[in-house]
Amino acid sequence: MRVLVTGASGLLGGGVARALVARGDDVTVLQRRPSGVNAREVRGDITDPDAVATAVRGCDAVVHLAAKVNVTGAWADYERTNLHGTDVLLRACREAGVARMVFVSSPSVAHTGTSLVGAGAGPADPEHARGHYARSKAMAEQRALAADRRSELAVVAIRPHLVWGPGDTQLVERIGRRARSGRLPILGSGAPLVDTIYIDNAVDAMVTALDRCEQVRGQAFVVTNGEPRPIGEIISAWATATGAPAPSRHVPAALARLAGSGVDAVTAVRQRLGHDVSTDPPLTRFLAEQLSTAHWFDQRHTREALGWAPRIGLDEGVERLRAWFRDHPLD
Repeated sequence: MRVLVTGASGLLGGGVARALVARGDDVTVLQRRPSGVNAREVRGDITDPDAVATAVRGCDAVVHLAAKVNVTGAWADYERTNLHGTDVLLRACREAGVARMVFVSSPSVAHTGTSLVGAGAGPADPEHARGHYARSKAMAEQRALAADRRSELAVVAIRPHLVWGPGDTQLVERIGRRARSGRLPILGSGAPLVDTIYIDNAVDAMVTALDRCEQVRGQAFVVTNGEPRPIGEIISAWATATGAPAPSRHVPAALARLAGSGVDAVTAVRQRLGHDVSTDPPLTRFLAEQLSTAHWFDQRHTREALGWAPRIGLDEGVERLRAWFRDHPLD
């Protein structure tokens, strides 16, 4: 296939683009900075109609990963990238006659702040989604799946949950750095079960969804390793894999959520005063909820519908992570 991958400079986007190149697809990547992928590259913003039209021209399919993923920032920034950017891409796909799209979403689009225990992929819920990122992605997913009903473009939404692995600078590296400095507590007991997905498995799921897009069109799927573990165990495994000590300090979950709400309030005031709020703080209400409640998902329908299953278990993934950090130590 001739495939466009947006957001290919990220861990998952780059992995998907490389996997498609490796199997012989004709790949184009679109992002603002160099991707490092051996493919046709269009440098530009997902909200730029000209750049998007250039990137999508001649393509059969699109995997859309470009997004603003921070946990803080002005709503206008999320609206611009995650909503308007998706609209620009959908319009370009229709005009170029693209046949299929994998819209990469997030389980947070259906999360209302309470525990998710054996949950399926519920409908995206912008009204109750927690935070600008989740709300904007919920709205964008709704628009992408609505486009499936209104045109010949087949769309499937894939929601990977906590993607991690070698080269991850957004999640694992941050945990390692905070653990090394002694600023990484466990919220509450650390016992709530949480699903994650190793990077290779997430890439496989995206490629499989692309191949089966027309058979499963109009649906949303959460993809995970299907191995829920206590959140404290996961964080400790990631921290020690980077060479940092496992966290030993616990902070009551209720206190962390209260502190996160306070941080959110201060951030909102700073934003109204015109200060830069683009840097993520160490804690927000959303993060406190994510780190102290259960999030694991029933994967039976996902695996049956996609014909996909993870090939790298969590324990093997941690060992691969440990080996990677031996060669790429935290500075």
